[in-house]
Amino acid sequence: MECTPAETAAALKGIKRMAREATLLADKQHTDYLHIEARSLLNRCSSDRMPFAWTINPYRGCEFGCSYCYARYTHEFMGLTRWEDFEQKIYVKRNAARTLARELNPSRLRDRSIALGTATDPYQPAERRYRVTRAMLGVMAQARGLRLSITTKSDLITRDIDLLRRIALRNSVHVNVTVTTLDRQLARILEFRAPTPDLRLRAVRALRDADLAAGVTLSPILPDITDAPDSLEAVIAAARAHGASHLFWNALFLKPSARPSFFLFLDRHFPHLIDRYARRFSRSAFLSRAYKRRIGDLMDALKRRHGFADRVEFEMPAPVHESETGSAQLPLFRIESPPTPAPMPSCIGMPPGSPPSQGGYCTTGVRRL
Repeated sequence: MECTPAETAAALKGIKRMAREATLLADKQHTDYLHIEARSLLNRCSSDRMPFAWTINPYRGCEFGCSYCYARYTHEFMGLTRWEDFEQKIYVKRNAARTLARELNPSRLRDRSIALGTATDPYQPAERRYRVTRAMLGVMAQARGLRLSITTKSDLITRDIDLLRRIALRNSVHVNVTVTTLDRQLARILEFRAPTPDLRLRAVRALRDADLAAGVTLSPILPDITDAPDSLEAVIAAARAHGASHLFWNALFLKPSARPSFFLFLDRHFPHLIDRYARRFSRSAFLSRAYKRRIGDLMDALKRRHGFADRVEFEMPAPVHESETGSAQLPLFRIESPPTPAPMPSCIGMPPGSPPSQGGYCTTGVRRL
């Protein structure tokens, strides 16, 4: 299941040109942060199978470096074909909050949901500095009737509890915190720069203590690595212990863009599984129906054992390909003051409260760091 890109050939060429012309904002060991124009923030999901109609990704690329990440393909649109580029070249979307406010036009609204963070984590390390996600949440805090889901592996989301609570007053909002395993060592080699599982679970607890809907996504489940019943139950029990309001899961799938990094992970840490995985994914990017049925039955039993409902009011998060274009229909909610959005955290890349003269860049313009 995936959302098919809607770009024309001209649009693809435009993305490549924008990537070449991107301004270097900062660099650190192994990672470059670059500036790219945000022509559109709402990306239409064209597949009827997806539980949401629109996606938003504040950044292009993700520094967490998860070995299984399917979204590496999105850098190929910009002519970046090395699998490492996805985690080494992070594109910060310029004027993201202003662009989002413009796209939330009440005259074009429809009753559809938005998923924040489908092809890149909205709370990856870049967010501490550039605050694109927080700026966009400032726009959403002015909305009414929004259906928003946020998926992340980072405890940084707790920084934005104030805005999430404001959004939740007049909208539906829920958070999915991904926990793949409770094994810290395994998590470190599998999801190289992501926060440890205990920090993610503490974030769930903090969100629940703030009366926000927050659950755990046990994803991806890796055959012969994380799919043992004891391993899965440990995550589910921890989710319950930290007050998770819901629990979802997904099995591993390997798109071509993810295979080089994932098989390198196997070669370094699970060489005895290389041939087995090669056979499993020889004909498809997805695991067999028999495997998914077996895991599904097991997960249903474990969820019931720990008091999680089989079905919840929230949409099931699903792997989705990011569309490059905005489009014709937006979710049903209205901006309280359509002509002029209220002030928001507009100076991205600076400590809160810092005047623009101190550097960084703001939603009204750009300044070199």
